[in-house]
Amino acid sequence: MKITSLRTPCVLIDQRRVERNIDRMQQAAEAGGKRLRPHAKTHKSPDLALTQVARGAIGICCAKLGEAEVFADHRVSDIRLPYPINPVNADRVLALLDRTQLSFIVDDLEVARGWSRQMAAASRSVDVLVKIDVGFHRCGVDPETTDAAEFVVQVAEMPGLRLKGLLSHAGQAYGATSADAVEEIAVREAGILTEVRQRVGAMGVALEEISVGATPTARFSAALPGITELRPGNYIYYDRMQVALGAAEWDDCALTVLARVVSRPDPKRLILDSGSKTLTNDQVRGGALPGYGVVLQALDDSTPDERFVIERLSEEHATVRVLDGTTSTLVPGDLVRIIPNHACVVSNLMDEIWVVDGEEVADALRVAARGRIT
Repeated sequence: MKITSLRTPCVLIDQRRVERNIDRMQQAAEAGGKRLRPHAKTHKSPDLALTQVARGAIGICCAKLGEAEVFADHRVSDIRLPYPINPVNADRVLALLDRTQLSFIVDDLEVARGWSRQMAAASRSVDVLVKIDVGFHRCGVDPETTDAAEFVVQVAEMPGLRLKGLLSHAGQAYGATSADAVEEIAVREAGILTEVRQRVGAMGVALEEISVGATPTARFSAALPGITELRPGNYIYYDRMQVALGAAEWDDCALTVLARVVSRPDPKRLILDSGSKTLTNDQVRGGALPGYGVVLQALDDSTPDERFVIERLSEEHATVRVLDGTTSTLVPGDLVRIIPNHACVVSNLMDEIWVVDGEEVADALRVAARGRIT
């Protein structure tokens, strides 16, 4: 079956690009002496997670317990949640510990004590890492305002918690405007974590793991000393944001949205059937790229068509402006492929995606962990 037979809008993933992206990141991690633990929130597919593990990944990351439960159901044996889970979820964590090797992060002493009490009451133990804020200022212990080493040592002393190491996410790299700026962020991240680890070691606590995670910084982090684990997620698909950050080329982008022209109100305006429920409202950060994705020149081409800007989304409509000085022959009924700004969010909007080889449809893939946000 050809992609032209599919109902739109729908999401396509190019099988050869997915496999190439998986292998390249695995090779980069291994060349740098790092373990690779992909973040599965990008694809939310147990099939793809098991492929990543089969090709060398040590395990996966999940964003929430609901995702982890789905992947554990599909025999993924090592799952890490780089997310601050509250002890009210102890029953779910204990259930997961019977099915998979589970670890998660702590960044609050009272929360850590709560987990210690829950594990001790159940005569169990669980692996934890302390999350360090390396500049993104979302979650994590900020070493500029808190004695991070003392925090880590206190967690290490809590019964029921097996302290594995430190974990960070340099999310500020998504706001960078050059490859040099991304590299600087990666180097600073490694430096902060190494310093905390050394201080903790001087206090008598050895840390086994130093885990970092972000696709833009991964190409630099893979070669930096001290880091033991990489947790990129988006690299399996890539998207317009990663191209803007220099982490990928257009030909690396494995996920596209197939959309149909449904209206042409005037020669300079096209309406597609892929609105915010398909493409998402995410913008490209760190740069001045307008629009909500890029229209490709042809169904079998990965080159952006610079005549078009997807300038507005409503729930079911994408308004495409034809730039001045250019023309378009697209009419209602015609199909286009779009590389979205942010592939991870697109996955979570789909029950099913189509695996393709060029314009040939190879298989349907269920997004099994879609909507598991608790």
